Amino acid sequence: MSTRARAKGSVVLLSGGMDSATCLAVAARDEAPVHALTVLYGQRHAREVSSARALARYFHVARHTVLRLPLGPLLDSTLTRPDRPLPRAAGRSAAIPSTYVPARNTILLAVALGYAESHHLRSIYIGANAIDYSGYPDCRPPFLRAFERVARLGTRAGVERGERIRVKAPLLRLSKERIVRWGNRLGVPWKLTWSCYAGGQKPCGACDACRLRALGFAAAGTFDPTLGRKPKPKGRNRGRRGDPIS
Repeated sequence: MSTRARAKGSVVLLSGGMDSATCLAVAARDEAPVHALTVLYGQRHAREVSSARALARYFHVARHTVLRLPLGPLLDSTLTRPDRPLPRAAGRSAAIPSTYVPARNTILLAVALGYAESHHLRSIYIGANAIDYSGYPDCRPPFLRAFERVARLGTRAGVERGERIRVKAPLLRLSKERIVRWGNRLGVPWKLTWSCYAGGQKPCGACDACRLRALGFAAAGTFDPTLGRKPKPKGRNRGRRGDPIS
């Protein structure tokens, strides 16, 4: 049997947050066997890792790898510098926020690409979002398309065998509201997820990640077990109509 014929399954970049949890549910439904990859790149807390491990167990992944890649001192961001205050929730701005981690998704996708090629997996799933994405440039469709081209040109699988390792971002054009609704249908266990940038025992409720999560659950009319309440909607949080795409 050829290597190309054996290539199947997927690897999910699993942070432990609501977006990566939903991606994991999609991959488990559509592209088993599923592997999960959690990368500790030097972020200010590791609270998400326990959530990632719990989600991997819940969805019965074939293999879950937690990789320590201590790049924090090299990457200038409030997410890698605990001595810097996190920005409080604010409205939309054209400026890229201080929570942007330089080249983070490039690094994570490169690690996932090497893993996928080594384990003969066809797809990489990432929870990138081009609507509720805080302005991060590495969550945009052009970046993901460019990286998929890198995967084709820069791997043995792509050059010698003509195999295409797909980069799939099924949440790319979905608002947080639609992600919550889709996650509900997929059976995502929200109580196992973690979104807060601050870490700690409970979500801070004030950072950008907490704000976007709260808006999404409120707009979807869904109880968020990490907050212990169902907040009232403060505004619409809809994305484009139609089926989710990758």
